[in-house]
Amino acid sequence: MLTNKETVMCIKTMAEMFPTAHCELEHKNTFELLVAVVLSAQCTDILVNRVTASLFEKYHEPRDYISVPVEELENDIRSIGLYRNKAKNIQALSHKIMMEFDGEVPRTHAELESLPGVGRKTANVVLSVGFGVPAIAVDTHVERVSKRLGICRWKDSVIEVEKTLMRKLPKEMWSEAHHDLIFFGRYHCKAKKPECSTCPLLYLCREGKKQAKARGFDG
Repeated sequence: MLTNKETVMCIKTMAEMFPTAHCELEHKNTFELLVAVVLSAQCTDILVNRVTASLFEKYHEPRDYISVPVEELENDIRSIGLYRNKAKNIQALSHKIMMEFDGEVPRTHAELESLPGVGRKTANVVLSVGFGVPAIAVDTHVERVSKRLGICRWKDSVIEVEKTLMRKLPKEMWSEAHHDLIFFGRYHCKAKKPECSTCPLLYLCREGKKQAKARGFDG
């Protein structure tokens, strides 16, 4: 397991590799961000952005989503996986935001997670990106990188990964670290073909050393 100091160093290295790391879901306000994150479950940001380009032209606020039949919204997001369930959740969360939060996206973990289709990861993204609240959202990239590097344990759950990162990193680094880890995992430490041979963190990475040996180069 990496120490706190080594973990901070890893994040700083990732930040140097990807100095423009940011949320790649395109949005103009926090509500659009919320909808985009809900749509992004088991789906690429590229596809979500393709769909929301027209979706956000048609729907601007929660009331717009509940003013149409669910079948119409389903058709608008049909190219996205799980579109039926996502359409139902978007209408339900829009209704709840209108009825219980005066049409505004709530600003606490508990309130966000009370919305249909919103789990801890989505809540963390909205808090961090939308409201500037320090948070670490653990998606597949964050989990994979954290486990490969040995920041946390292979057997750790998503919530345990999140808690470990929060414990090992200063609070002021949380939100940026979230983006650094995602970019590093999405564009360098990829699931199927990690670029171990050119990785500046290879000397620390338990998985990378294993990959290196299998591929015939020294770590």
